[in-house]
Amino acid sequence: MDNINNLIRKNILSLTPYSSARDEYKSNKGIFLDANENPYGNLNRYPDPYQWRLKQILSSQKKVGLENILIGNGSDEIIDLVQRVFCEPSADKIIICPPTYGMYEVYANINNLEIISIPLTEDFQLNTEAILAQKAKVLYLCSPNNPTGNALENLEYIIENFNGIVFLDEAYIDFSEQPSLVSKIKQYPNLIVSQTFSKARGLAAVRIGIAYANETIISVMNKVKPPYNVSQLNQEAAVKSLADEATFKSNVQLIKSERELLEESLLALDFVTKIYPSEANFLLVEMENATNIYNSLIEQQIITRNRSSVVQNTIRITIGTPRENQQLLYALQLITV
Repeated sequence: MDNINNLIRKNILSLTPYSSARDEYKSNKGIFLDANENPYGNLNRYPDPYQWRLKQILSSQKKVGLENILIGNGSDEIIDLVQRVFCEPSADKIIICPPTYGMYEVYANINNLEIISIPLTEDFQLNTEAILAQKAKVLYLCSPNNPTGNALENLEYIIENFNGIVFLDEAYIDFSEQPSLVSKIKQYPNLIVSQTFSKARGLAAVRIGIAYANETIISVMNKVKPPYNVSQLNQEAAVKSLADEATFKSNVQLIKSERELLEESLLALDFVTKIYPSEANFLLVEMENATNIYNSLIEQQIITRNRSSVVQNTIRITIGTPRENQQLLYALQLITV
């Protein structure tokens, strides 16, 4: 891998970032008359722009340096930041491997980037040879993958041999037997690992995403991100979640157990033709007349995700509570295909 600076857009390298009031005075003690804040109220002060308390906990848990962590307003902000840091509009390319998470492509269209699409193989694995034959600034990979649910293979081989940034989306890693690659960010300078509080932590409403990468990448992403991109309330919710590891682990285990039970029950239905292997908190289920079944479930106020447009005749079912899963099964048993 060449020097990472050679991959960063030249105007971003030379960018002088906005200097907020909290950049210039970092203590939380004193009479604050510097940021044009309202002096009254409980939420009248701007939040910590670098989320240091949250980063300190993550640094300890993940065994990475503070300088290797960036907190985003959800993982979607991080996906966008990576494109704006590394990809020149109307000039550079990204690679996606569909079926996969749709926001990689959406942001590429917003940022006016060319998209190279290299579909997954029939068993939803990466076409390694085709990927490495292409030249692009960023390769987006999701493992476990959304919407298929499976863990991707040959990740480290691709990271080692891809001559650009590899963005590895690990949104569902806590439900997987696959080890996270956060521990590899020092070994691979072109690797960015993205995680989130939305899935296993149950904080989708809080919008907290995390990027783990080498110090150079994190430093330049900090230059580009908005100064106060994560609210104080959201930071506090994330910190509170990290303090309760027992509940987190219990919920993850329950979801994994329910995933197995739901898969077994779904396979007993006559119109279910296949369930794809999942290491996430959902199942991709192939059904006869999937769209009709999806609509029938809607009529019973059970909302799943019709994925037939990306994988023929499939519905993606998120693992709910035991009661919700039983209600789903009861509703499916009432449907005549």
